[in-house]
Amino acid sequence: MTAFREHQHSLAAPRRTVAGLCVFTAVMLGACQGSSAPAPAPQPTRGEPGPVAITSGPALLRAIHDRYASTWYHTLTFTQKTTLSLASGGEMVQTWYEAGEIPGKLRIDTDLGSKGGVLYARDSTYSFANGKLVKADSGMNELLVLGFDIYSQPVARSETILRHLGFDLSKIHEATWQGEPVYVVGAERGDTVSRQFWATRDNLLFVRELTHTRAGRAEFRFNKYVRSNGGWVASEVEQIINGKRRVLEEYSNIRTNVPLSQGLLDPKQWSTAPHWFKP
Repeated sequence: MTAFREHQHSLAAPRRTVAGLCVFTAVMLGACQGSSAPAPAPQPTRGEPGPVAITSGPALLRAIHDRYASTWYHTLTFTQKTTLSLASGGEMVQTWYEAGEIPGKLRIDTDLGSKGGVLYARDSTYSFANGKLVKADSGMNELLVLGFDIYSQPVARSETILRHLGFDLSKIHEATWQGEPVYVVGAERGDTVSRQFWATRDNLLFVRELTHTRAGRAEFRFNKYVRSNGGWVASEVEQIINGKRRVLEEYSNIRTNVPLSQGLLDPKQWSTAPHWFKP
């Protein structure tokens, strides 16, 4: 996902990293512009627990983990329609193919024909072109952590990672996002500058991050959640830079707990491991 690729540069907090399945470097295809249209937050499913009382960032991470760890999916695949808003005012649309192993691994094939793309493997990032490794770097993908990993990985690891990335877990307040009550971690009420993430109070799902990237003030939105195998997947992700939508990601053919070929998420087997997508 482009959002994930942009976001990966911000992940160098405190190493200047930091940007979904984000992000990640400056958007691959250049600066974009556009307008954003918020999507409705997920509604509680009948029979699910209601709101819980949360008074700290670690307590929220514990509640998220306890709600989902036993049922959250371990793998997923989906097809991504990527719409990049261009500086000229036009748009560029591409189809990408993604596979993840939760926690910590995400493969993004941006061009199946030329075998180009990027692989996130815990604290490392690998970029490929024409089937060859062209760059390897350290750094975690914040949106992979917030959007997928925190639901099932040990709480202590989530706390350590998020603190390392620059989130002040001692700060939390309640707010409203798209008409739904949310928890905001990393900032006091009224602070929209500090790095922060937002999660719904009812379903405890990550829906928003505010941070900085090399391109400027950034916002990432996880929209249109759908249920899948005891977990959730946001079927739409928006990347907004300096108030303008830069990237829109729309996911289809979402499948979870699917078998992935051995080596698909191994950088040494990027070009040789059997791919999940069958044209």
